[in-house]
Amino acid sequence: MQVLAFILLAFLAGPALANCDRQDFTDPSRVRLTGNAVMLVTHASSMYDARLSTKRGVDEATRFAKQRRIPLVYLQDDSPAEYYFMQDCHPDYRVLSIDGDIRFPVEPAHVYVAGGHLEMCLSNTLHDVLTAWARQPGRNLTVTYLMDAIYSNGKSIEEGDRFYRDFQNFMSVVTHGRPGGEHWPKLTLLETLGIIVRDEDEYEYLKRILPRFDRTLPADYRVELQINDSVARVVRPAKTRSAPVLRFHFVDSALALMTNEIFRASADN
Repeated sequence: MQVLAFILLAFLAGPALANCDRQDFTDPSRVRLTGNAVMLVTHASSMYDARLSTKRGVDEATRFAKQRRIPLVYLQDDSPAEYYFMQDCHPDYRVLSIDGDIRFPVEPAHVYVAGGHLEMCLSNTLHDVLTAWARQPGRNLTVTYLMDAIYSNGKSIEEGDRFYRDFQNFMSVVTHGRPGGEHWPKLTLLETLGIIVRDEDEYEYLKRILPRFDRTLPADYRVELQINDSVARVVRPAKTRSAPVLRFHFVDSALALMTNEIFRASADN
C-alpha cells in the first residue's frame, strides 16, 4: 500500500516539473517586439542546469513578464524538449537559438534576462542585444539580470579571490555524489553573490562578467552597474552629462520586482 501511495504521489508530482509539448519555433524574421521592454529566457533546461537551481526563478520571471504584459521570448536549442523546465508553455515567441544567439531585431530599450549559462549562452545573448542596440540611435538602455533565474559554473571566479575557497566548498556540496561532467556543477548568480558576501567584492565580480560593451556600443555611452535598489555605480564615464546611459541592473529575483515598490519605476521603464 505504501509503495502504491508513493507511486501515486510521484505521478501527481510530475506536473510540477512538467515540460511543454514540442512546439514549433518561430522564424526569427517573424518576431515583432513591441513596447519598451522584452524578457529573454535563454536555455532554461536541465540539460545544462541539471539540479534545477534556476527553475523557481525562471517561473517567477515568466510570471512577472505576463503580469506586466512584457513580450516573452524563449530561446531554445535542439536538445530534447522534455529537459526544458519552464512552467509557462505559452511565450510570445519560441525561437531556435543553438548558442544563445539572437537573429531578430531587439528594439525595446529594456531587456530582462533569465535562464542561460552566465559565461556561455547568456553571454552570447547579451552580446547580440548590445550589437542590435548599437545600430540604433543613442538612448538610455537597461539590462536587468534576474539573478535567481541565471545559472553559472563559476568560471569567472579566480583562485586569487578571497571567496574562492567558499565557492569551492559550495560546489563540492551541491555536486556531491553527482556524475562527473558539466551538467551538475551549476549555481545561480544569486547564490554566487551569497558566497561573495562583501559589497565591494560583489561589484568587482559583476563588473568582471558584464558583456563586452566596450567593443560594441559607442564610447559616448555612460555605463552603470546597480545591485537591487542600491545607488548605481559608474563603470565607464561619458564625456558629457547628457550622454545616454547603459545600465546593468542586477536584481535578486523577479519576485522582488512584483513585491517591492522601490523597483516599480525601474520595472516600468
